[in-house]
Amino acid sequence: MEKNEAVQDAILRETTHRLRSLLGAEMEEITVERVVLGLFFSGVKLSNGHGGICFTPIKSIPEAVCCPSSAKVMPDSGRMKGEKVTSFLDNMLAGNPLRKTIGIAALNALSSAYWAGKPQVGYRIRTDVDVLDNIDLPDEANVAVVGALIPFVKVLKKRGRPFSILELDPRTLKEDEMPFFVPPEKAAEKIPQADLLVITGTTLINDTLAGILQLKKPGARVIVVGPTASMLPDAFFERGVTVLGGITVTDPDRVLDVIAEGGSGYHFFGKGAERTAIEAVPATCCE
Repeated sequence: MEKNEAVQDAILRETTHRLRSLLGAEMEEITVERVVLGLFFSGVKLSNGHGGICFTPIKSIPEAVCCPSSAKVMPDSGRMKGEKVTSFLDNMLAGNPLRKTIGIAALNALSSAYWAGKPQVGYRIRTDVDVLDNIDLPDEANVAVVGALIPFVKVLKKRGRPFSILELDPRTLKEDEMPFFVPPEKAAEKIPQADLLVITGTTLINDTLAGILQLKKPGARVIVVGPTASMLPDAFFERGVTVLGGITVTDPDRVLDVIAEGGSGYHFFGKGAERTAIEAVPATCCE
């Protein structure tokens, strides 16, 4: 799953541009009230009361092995509270993985703020829905999973049909899952064969999502899932994504407290955050 410079970070750039346009002057007044960098997830709470989180890419931070190097990764530690949220967006794509993580969390929080005051156009949001529990799996469907989405992998194993798991780190898979493992260099071969693609939202962080979507075959169903993908869906839908399975943070302080203590989704789902499904609504002709 090699990066294509022509599409690098395109989804995040387009989503940021849309939010700036939709929120206008309101965005310039919003500051960041709280930032937490957790073991599994990181998150922000904005001055308007909305929150957002993002997966923490620990493995992509080699500087995390010692304090002096880590200080270079987050030089603003201790000084982020009160900063304008726009500065987090401006620094999101500067090549620093932690700044990108916080920037994505901010995008998710801003999206939540927009939805709270404006109607959705062209899509609908359903809450308390786990998209992985509601996937139709015809026997003949060729399924590819991008990322170690273990709950869905368990479903596929019970199904008893061939499928593929494209994963950067095979150590995340169990022994009985390794027969389904496909190394990243074979992505261009496997992805175009899939009738159903289920992709982890963490591909937004390592910037492989847009490239994966370019490889999908026409008509394939595509689901992007995970708290990281909890933002405006337009840029995803324009690239053929069918559903975004993210979250809505309903109690930012409670969620940030959990992730500050090393918690994961199992600790905050239904306790400060609700699963959501964002689906495109087909256009209809006016009578």
